[in-house]
Amino acid sequence: MKNFGIAFLAGLLGYAILAALSYYLLGKFSSNGHDRGVEASMTCIFVYGPIGFIIAFIVGYLWARS
Repeated sequence: MKNFGIAFLAGLLGYAILAALSYYLLGKFSSNGHDRGVEASMTCIFVYGPIGFIIAFIVGYLWARS
């Protein structure tokens, strides 16, 4: 249970970091003109954030087991 808790916290941290980084990058480099902010926020919350959670969860779980 301790390993899962550490992995979950690592996943939340990974979600936040990757979502913030992708929001900045999409806002900076998006070619969309009229709704750049909406595109960046939705993509970060529903695409890059969960990817960051999954990767950080796996890494956190493996790190906690060792």
